[in-house]
Amino acid sequence: MQEGRLFQIIYHILEKGKSTIPELAKKLEVSERTIYRDMDALSAAGIPVYMERGRNGGVRLTEGFVLSRELFSEQERKELLSALQSLAAAGAYDAALLGKLSALFQVSSEEWCEVDFSRWGEQAQDNKKFEVLKRAVIYHRAVRIVYVGTSGKESVRTVCPLKLSYRSRAWYLKAWCTKRQDFRLFKLHRILKWELLEERFTPSDSWEREESGAGGKTAQESLLVRLRFPCAMAYRVYDEFEESQVRREENGDFLVAVPMPVDDWVISFLLSFGTQVEVIEPAYLRELLAAKVMELYEKYKILDKT
Repeated sequence: MQEGRLFQIIYHILEKGKSTIPELAKKLEVSERTIYRDMDALSAAGIPVYMERGRNGGVRLTEGFVLSRELFSEQERKELLSALQSLAAAGAYDAALLGKLSALFQVSSEEWCEVDFSRWGEQAQDNKKFEVLKRAVIYHRAVRIVYVGTSGKESVRTVCPLKLSYRSRAWYLKAWCTKRQDFRLFKLHRILKWELLEERFTPSDSWEREESGAGGKTAQESLLVRLRFPCAMAYRVYDEFEESQVRREENGDFLVAVPMPVDDWVISFLLSFGTQVEVIEPAYLRELLAAKVMELYEKYKILDKT
């Protein structure tokens, strides 16, 4: 337990530049007396930690201190390289970094993960798009995009990319939209064109507070939807829903209770199951789905007559 806490102290001071005994005690959830003992243990181990008194004082490490690879066990080095391998596969880091760390750690980096953002049949355009957006996030560069909304209309937006996130088998760009003056989530597959601009931005504290707040457009309004599927749809049920959201009935059917966003996507998603889904509730969603099915029926009935 103490060994892990000592590493946490070192990493915290390296990240912040300095800290205080009360701050470390609060962060690590121990007494200040324990932190003082940890300081003695670090000094005895040869870690150049020292304390400065006064108003601007605190716990520091000697300038120029670097972590030696010997501070990591072989297992820890392998786990660190494996984590970086997954990030490199996703395009977040250059593979050259892995080579340097492998040489430093004297541990081979196994290529256990491969990520390809392009859809089947694509000519790697999605990979290029991801790379541009990644650069925009890292270097705080604005991007001009052409985006298709849920209504099918195209719009031109200038956005300040903040984060790329993966959710429910799809990639999204979280960004500050200059047109809406608010946060927005953009599905990467619906970004038709993209241009990295010279314009740079600085994420403000107010952005961070607003993003982490309960309100805002990034946290889409959702409703609890209850669905029933026949046993033959097991492959789709477990593809689309968490096991905790699924209950198996005695006759083999699946009951699913899941929160879903209130938008046109819900209708298109449910239609993808064809006749193999029954909407139990809410009732108005059943009506919307039935109306869409009738609309499709009338459309193809007219086409048959022409």
